[in-house]
Amino acid sequence: MLTRNLRNRLVLSFLALILFTLVALGSYILWFFYQHNIASLDSAMLNQAKIIEELIYRDMSGPIQKGQIDEKIKELSSRIDLRVTVVDTTGVVIADSQQNPELMENHLDRSEIAAALIGNNGYSIRTSTTQDKSLLYVSTPVFYHDEITGVVRVAMPLDHVDAGYRKILSALLATSCLTFLVAIAFSLALAYKYTRPLEKIIETANEIAQGQLSKRVFIKTGDELEILAHALNNLTSSLEDKVNDIIAQKHKLELILQNMGDPVILLDRFGKVTTANKTAITTFGITEQMMGQHNIQVIGNSLLDQAIQGTLQLQENKLIDLKTNIHGKKRVFQVFLAPIISAENDSTGILTVFHDITTLQEIHDRQADFVTNASHELATPLTAIKGFAETLLDGALAQPELREKFVRIIYNESDRMHRLIQDLLQLARLNAQEYREQIKLESIDIIAVLTAAKQDMAPRWQQKNQTVTLEYSQAPLTALAHPDWFKQVIVNLLENSIKYTPATRKIILTCWSENNQVHIAVQDSGIGIPAKDLPLIFDRFYRVDKARTRSAGGTGLGLAIVKFIIEMLGGHITVQSKLDVGTTFTITLPGTEKLSQ
Repeated sequence: MLTRNLRNRLVLSFLALILFTLVALGSYILWFFYQHNIASLDSAMLNQAKIIEELIYRDMSGPIQKGQIDEKIKELSSRIDLRVTVVDTTGVVIADSQQNPELMENHLDRSEIAAALIGNNGYSIRTSTTQDKSLLYVSTPVFYHDEITGVVRVAMPLDHVDAGYRKILSALLATSCLTFLVAIAFSLALAYKYTRPLEKIIETANEIAQGQLSKRVFIKTGDELEILAHALNNLTSSLEDKVNDIIAQKHKLELILQNMGDPVILLDRFGKVTTANKTAITTFGITEQMMGQHNIQVIGNSLLDQAIQGTLQLQENKLIDLKTNIHGKKRVFQVFLAPIISAENDSTGILTVFHDITTLQEIHDRQADFVTNASHELATPLTAIKGFAETLLDGALAQPELREKFVRIIYNESDRMHRLIQDLLQLARLNAQEYREQIKLESIDIIAVLTAAKQDMAPRWQQKNQTVTLEYSQAPLTALAHPDWFKQVIVNLLENSIKYTPATRKIILTCWSENNQVHIAVQDSGIGIPAKDLPLIFDRFYRVDKARTRSAGGTGLGLAIVKFIIEMLGGHITVQSKLDVGTTFTITLPGTEKLSQ
């Protein structure tokens, strides 16, 4: 539309200029032709008037001579083809070559007559009242002895001048029309020549605006349009480079976002979900239908929505801890919220990054519980020791029965505290990276270790009249492990089985190899463990029956140490139990062949 309007304006401008030039030039030519012809006629007619004035100036001296002038004038006019009129100083017509002077009106008011009466030559063009056509009048004064005695006026019709004027006008009109037609064609061609490169520039600019950044303008005009096209090409090249950089950065950010280990969710300023990475989709179970829904509908937590609204209002980053329930499991997230600010300094959205600290929170909680339990476990024997020691100091030493009883209690409690400290120190050593690196694993004979552990615990199970048997499918059975660590595992499990198995009952140690793995089972026929306690028995200081465990001398760390050692050896441990039926701990370790591979 713009180029068409510009082309029309160029054409109209050219045509208006040419038309104005033609009209001005034609008008000047007509005016010059007319004025030139009139001036030529004026000069010729004035000469005729002067000649007539020389012929009649003596006759204007008296009344008798004036009467003869009309005859001379009529005779003379037949020779010169001019109308001649003689007027006296009062404006009365004395003679006229074509009319009876007595019938003619006074000519004193004629401009050419008035000019001649004051001594000048007079000129005038007007329509004659007697002939009813346009005439050119030229007058000159008649002098006699330097005194104006009358006026000689000659007149000529302008028919031939008007005819010539009309011919020239027709020729000029025809020439102008032809010139105007040529000018139209020339203007259209010229306008097309000038606007076609501009149309190409506009077409290319529109294609570039639609995203076709590879388009370029190629024109050769040698003027400002070529410079404009070159500038547009440079601008497009720069824009294409910038867009490619932005696309590459966007792709990089999308890859980072999609492959981040933490869930990332983008929200609009109304708190609705607009974008989520793969981790967020998996973690929160976000479906395609959930996109565009409010965060409460997607995440289901009002605390998060309050933090989002606060971040949008204050336009400040915020960090909150969010506890929620996902798929029936409790999860704890540390959520980072950052507003997305537009160029107008308005909040257009918000970025939320969810850092899963569930494990860290559990570790923190377990550490707190560990410190609490350890303090409690240490405080209990210390309190007993202190109490009985004070009782002895207060006079119980003088009573042999009480003295022996209290000393025995102090010894037992100090022994339990010693074992608790030893277990804590062992856990600390096992947690130390340097200590673990110093321990060298080696191929051990599993059956030999089980036999040694059975013999070491013989006084304990024999005291309760229990039976401990060792069963295996083949010999030898080997695994890559640390002999002392593995023996401690078996001793701890066997000790637990002896503690919680009633007298005269049976404990079975079983080992076998399957799929290049070594399995060891410690099965008792004791009191069993409730199902609700099974997932927690490997936690530090956890006891199924705290009162009975203390009476049995347990520290609450044995199974935690067992699990820790087994996992360090690259294996795992499971437990199965039924109340009043018994409990079975099963250890699985990689065989030496598998480890060597």
